[in-house]
Order: sequence, then C-alpha cells, then structure tokens
Amino acid sequence: MLLPRISRISSDAIYRMSCFRLGAFSPYSKALRSFSTGISPFKEVPFSRMTEEEQQLLTERRVVDHADVCIVGGGVAGLATAIRLKQLDSKEGYGTLRVVVLEKAPDMGSHIVSGAVLEPRGLRELFYTDEGIPLPDDMATLVEEEHMKFLVPNDSFPVPEPPQMTNVGKNYIVSLSEVTKYLSERAEELGVELYSGISVDELVIDEASNSVIGVATKDVGVGKNGVPNDDFERGMQFNSKLTVLAEGCHGSLSKKAIKKYKLRDGRNPQTYGLGIKEVWEVKPENFKRGYVGHTMGYPLSEDVYGGGFQYHFGDGLVTVGLVVGLDYKNPWISPYQEFQKLKHHPFYSSVLKGGKCISYAARTLNEGGLQSVPQLFFPGGVLVGASAGFMNVPKIKGSHTAIKSGILAAESAFKAFREKNLLKTVEEVEKEAILKEEAEENGDEYAPLSSAIALELRSYEETFKNSWLFQELYEVRNVRPSFSGPFKLLGGLAFSGLITLFTKGREPFTLNHHNTDAYVTENAALHPKIVYPKPDGEISFDILTSVSRTGTYHKEDERCHLRVPSQDYELHTERLYKAYLGIENRFCPAGVYEYIADETKEDGVKFQINAQNCIHCKTCDIKIPTQTIDWEVPEGGDGPKYQMT
Repeated sequence: MLLPRISRISSDAIYRMSCFRLGAFSPYSKALRSFSTGISPFKEVPFSRMTEEEQQLLTERRVVDHADVCIVGGGVAGLATAIRLKQLDSKEGYGTLRVVVLEKAPDMGSHIVSGAVLEPRGLRELFYTDEGIPLPDDMATLVEEEHMKFLVPNDSFPVPEPPQMTNVGKNYIVSLSEVTKYLSERAEELGVELYSGISVDELVIDEASNSVIGVATKDVGVGKNGVPNDDFERGMQFNSKLTVLAEGCHGSLSKKAIKKYKLRDGRNPQTYGLGIKEVWEVKPENFKRGYVGHTMGYPLSEDVYGGGFQYHFGDGLVTVGLVVGLDYKNPWISPYQEFQKLKHHPFYSSVLKGGKCISYAARTLNEGGLQSVPQLFFPGGVLVGASAGFMNVPKIKGSHTAIKSGILAAESAFKAFREKNLLKTVEEVEKEAILKEEAEENGDEYAPLSSAIALELRSYEETFKNSWLFQELYEVRNVRPSFSGPFKLLGGLAFSGLITLFTKGREPFTLNHHNTDAYVTENAALHPKIVYPKPDGEISFDILTSVSRTGTYHKEDERCHLRVPSQDYELHTERLYKAYLGIENRFCPAGVYEYIADETKEDGVKFQINAQNCIHCKTCDIKIPTQTIDWEVPEGGDGPKYQMT
C-alpha cells in the first residue's frame, strides 16, 4: 500500500528511546558557557554546499511507525489525555488503542515547572473520585494557612484575597514535576507507550488533504555547522489518526499549527508571564507546613504586572518565586534580577535566611485568558493544556484546567474512533502484525489501511464551550487585561476586585489584549537604566550559579537550537542593539544571550548565544521586539533536569 504524500520535513532519532530508558546518556553534566569566553558562532554550511553524501544523510527516508494517537508532550495535559483514552478503551473498546507519548525531557517530569498549588478537581475527574486528592500522601501538602500581602520596601500590608484564590482546606501544595512522574506511571499501567528523551521536530502533513497525519522526530548528530557528524541518526516518523499537541506554553509545533491553520483568527493575541522559582531547604523554625503567601507590589513598578509567592510543603521545603508579565515596556527590566531583589524583602528573607537553595527553574506561562485561546482543533490534531492557553490567571493555576482539557480531548477522540469504526479487535491487531512482519521480510514498507485517516475533532471545541473549564475562564476573562489600562496597578486592583467579588463574569463586555508582548516593548532611550544590586551569595545569586542548579545539559557540538535569520549574528546586532541595548541579556533568566565588548565592531559589541545554558523557558521567542529569535527543539534529552519543581 502506498504511503500518503507528505511535506518534506526535518526530524529526532528513535534509537534514543531505548538509550534513555536504559540510562545510556548522562544529562547531569553542566556545560555552562562562561561570559568571558568570547567564542564566535560556528558558520553553518548551506545545504547546497554540502557533499552529496551529507545531503543524502539529511534527506534519506525515515523509518515510519504507526499509532492511533500520538501525543507530543508528557506534562499533565498530555498524560491526562493518554490516561483517559486508555480508560475508555479498556471500558468501552477492545483495549487495543495504541497511544504514544513523546517527551523531549530526559525523563518524565524533568522539564516541568510550576508554583504549584494544585486544585484537585481535574485529578478527581481523571481518576473518578469525589474527595481528597488521588496522589500519594507524601506528594501533596494540604494548604492550612494563607495570606496575600502588598509589599513596599522593608514592609508589607495585608490585602483581601479574591474568592478564586482561596486555597485553605481544599487545595494542595505540590511539586508538579513529581506529580507528572506519578501520572506517567499510572499511564504506563494502562498501556500507554511513553518515550522520553525524544524531541519532536515537525508536523507531518498530507499534501492532498492538508491534514496533519503524524509527527517527525529530530535528527540526532547534526554538528554546529549544520553538517551530519559521525554519530548522525535520522529521525523517525510517527503516523497517527490524531496528533495531540501538549507541549506546554508556546510550544514549537503548536506555534506552527496555529500559524498554518490560522487558529488565532478572530481571537486575541496571547500574552505571557515569566515565572522564576527556587526550592529551598529552610531552617525548622522558619518552616510552616501548608503555608501559602502571595505578594504584589515591590519590587515591581506599578506599570509591570506580576507578583511573588512562597509555598511551604513536604519536609522543610519552601518554594519561592516571582511571575513577571512580559508585556512590560521598559527594556532595562530584568525579571531574574527583580526576583533576586524580591528575596531580600523581609517577607521572604526572614524565611530563607540560614537555608539552602537546592533547585532553580524558569518557564513562561500563558496570561491571555479565554479571549486568547485559539481554535482548539485542526485537520488531524488538537491543542490541549498550556499549548492552548488554559491558565486561570486570577487563581494562579493552570494544572487542573490542563488536565480537564486533556479529558475533554480524549473523550471527543474516543467518540470519533468509535463512530468511524476505527477501534480494532485483538484479532485485527494480530492480523496487522503478521502483515507487517511479512512486508518487512520482503523489504517492503507496511502501512495499515487506516494510516492516512486524519480526525478533525470539532466536537472537542463544542464540549469545551459546554464545560466548567470554559465557565471558569469566562468568569475571570476581564481580570488580566484590566491591569493594562491607563490606571495601571491600582486601576487593575480596583477593577479586578469588582469582577471577582461582584459581577463574576456577568459584565456585558470583554476587554481585549491589543498587542503582543514583543510589540509593546519600547526603546531603551525612553527609560532610565536600571542598576540592580550585586548578589550576596546567600539569598541572592548570580545567574550562572542559578543555572548550575538546573542540571542543564546540551551536547557541546550541536547545531544551535536558537535561530536568528541566517544565523547572522552581526545582522541581529544591527537590527536590535542600538534600540534596545542588550534586552536579550536582561529578559533571559539563564544567561544565554550576551553582547561582548568588541572595538572592531560598528556598535562596539559582538552578539553571542550560549545555547548550552538554555533552560527552555521560551522567553526569547516571545519577547524579542523584532520577533527574530525562533526557539526550536534541541536534541532529545537536552535541557534542564529539574527536581522538585
């Protein structure tokens, strides 16, 4: 049987599946680039100038595998989708539905970052229970006390909490990375195939129907110059009837699908925040198990949206962090340095003093709300979780909504499989296995009769609009945009207080986000330069010390996954430096970008990308004013190896 015609794509080698599961790769080493090295970027060789052998390696036909559902991303949304699919398959199908989850992290959960105070509603629905939280007892700490404070330098004042933020007695402090690991174990028990250390590089598109019929994984072993190395391995292709994009905030494939299928037409642009956090072991006298504290005000100015938090959980652990809205105008702002300042405020320093920082992490999050949620389906695929933007900003929660979206997508998908007679009996699966084996023995490629089918789940969008998830986001749709009005912080507090306490979504209008976070950024000359205090090494730290706590690893001789046009760093400098004076170095929470003094250059500086430091937060792709940095997935297993985040 002929395979469907597909768009030419590049891809990540499948052999790493078994390698990572056997521990053959070690992502623990810290390949941090020092700011003082001044190493010049490698010049990439154009494809047309490669040897014939190199061109053949990069374009050879991929090995193709076939699944019923392929899920890109092993976070809570992707795993919830997989779990509900297999639950339904076991209960109402034949138990043969092949569900594959591909995760770029070296192991499940190690790229997951969140506060996190978890509302158990989504988990309860996923595991069919009405009370408690379906997690091991040592994984969740019930919230017993909480306060909200407005900070000024060296002092704080209590602020009334909106009802949506109330956590005491009903929500739980967790490490979302640990929760994700647990969900992955539950998924495997149900028969879900989980493959970590696999970067998915491209959507596979059937040219005839313009439908997504699968994904391709990234080639392994491409050098910094773009030429295949001796360890090169071609990526693999997974064909499926449904592709679920669960990549998290601003995912690479989600970005492509949204653009190709115009999923944001008629919707607001997405706006984002950058969350930066640390996990500390604190002194026993400073620990209050089950305590939740949220703060507004200092150190952020009144025109910058954001706030801090501290959560006490487990056995003497405290999560402390800051979220900064990326719609700030002043390019001198450094979210990382604002976080270091925050920790020196007495509300935080009194807890952290004498403790030990054991983990650091940063990740962007969606803040646009309901009006920024794109169309959720496209030919052959759907968006779930943060890929769609289901964050409830006033609640400061997105995990329960992500889980719910996965449940809705799975239920819509299973219904479509059943209605279109795509569920296979055990006998049919065994027959296909025999046919595949015979084809391989004859040197042929076997494709199931249903391999070219691409489901279009319009019903998923409909069920979303009839769910509590939609109602929850609708109720608070005007809170976040109210802070972007002319009255800034005080106006936003007053307006959001009115919405959350009284109107609760019944206001007869919807406020809009008019511009992207990149667009609103102003020239450096319009703002005074911000000089941040030096870290003390006890409560505040330099950026490389923080990155060393992430376990970040990228292969030294690897093609840079942070792409600027033609990888022309001089052109990048020419376009950005005079106007923004090094904004990349300030918005990045990992020291990836820097401008090094160089008198031989026209602007007196040389631009450098230290890709080994990248912790996959996606801030650069979102905030760069010219929108000329494209974050691509690096090789599978690269990036941070977070613990307790």
